[in-house]
Amino acid sequence: MRRTLTTALVAALAQLPSAPAAAETLLIGNKGEDTLSLVALASGEELARLPTGKMPHEIAVSPDGQQAAVVAYGGTTIDVFDVAARTKVKTIDLSPNQRPHGLLWLADGRLVATTEGSQSVAVVAPDGTVTSIATGQQGSHMVVVAPDNRTAYVANIGSGTVSVLDLNAGTKLGDLAVGGRPEGLALAKGGRELWVGDLAAARVSVWDVATGGKVAEQPVDPVAIRVLASPDGRLIATSNIGAGTISLFDAETRTPVRKIQVSEGGAARQVTLLFSPDSKRLYAAETGVDKVAEIEVASGTVLRRIAAGKQGDGLAIAP
Repeated sequence: MRRTLTTALVAALAQLPSAPAAAETLLIGNKGEDTLSLVALASGEELARLPTGKMPHEIAVSPDGQQAAVVAYGGTTIDVFDVAARTKVKTIDLSPNQRPHGLLWLADGRLVATTEGSQSVAVVAPDGTVTSIATGQQGSHMVVVAPDNRTAYVANIGSGTVSVLDLNAGTKLGDLAVGGRPEGLALAKGGRELWVGDLAAARVSVWDVATGGKVAEQPVDPVAIRVLASPDGRLIATSNIGAGTISLFDAETRTPVRKIQVSEGGAARQVTLLFSPDSKRLYAAETGVDKVAEIEVASGTVLRRIAAGKQGDGLAIAP
């Protein structure tokens, strides 16, 4: 049964197109030079390179696709850019929250950023009001939010936990003791299961969010620094920084689909992963060599490598 499901999934993916849409813009946060690259995906041409706050990491695109937000991990701010005009619109100061990293732009217009330096999460309302939710945990680094736009999960590297937050109430509901050094995480099955990578072990674990219990664990190459769900909900991908590989899993059955060799080992320091909106392509930030690899999901083929700025890491696509 496992082989049948996996084969069917791969066959279905292979029937769908993988070329970038003509208007798509790839956004790259270059943390080694404090800039944001805007790249036309169809041609690979860099359209602009704009200054950001110190050490830009994660990037989030607004629900209407017109703006991009970039955190300054070396400070306390989020820069917001107009993608089409290629200009900075504003800078949001999250103080007293410090060292923003993980970033999401929710459908209701709120920005949610982990603020690792203050063991908290900052929530920015559409009117610019900033509120803080304490995690009380060390290394609050990455965040995912359930489809309800209310329940958030925050990976705490130093504490070996995932905090569960109620964004509407502004409170922490509890901590999942996942163990190890969790960083990458993703939600599957409509938010019912949480996949968590581990910087301390070559594994990805799966947790039932209703019960808080672990329901599965799969081996990956060392180590899953990022975990990502495809937009169509079919796949979970892990970025394995030490081996330069991507592991793909069937989100429904939790079984392996394939492993893709992308980078030449740890020297490339492959970090951030990004699916294209149609789930047919993957982008992997090869931070150590200042490139972004474009991969066809169905075949596992590296189609090309796109030049980034110094230590390009955070990725997003604007339509």
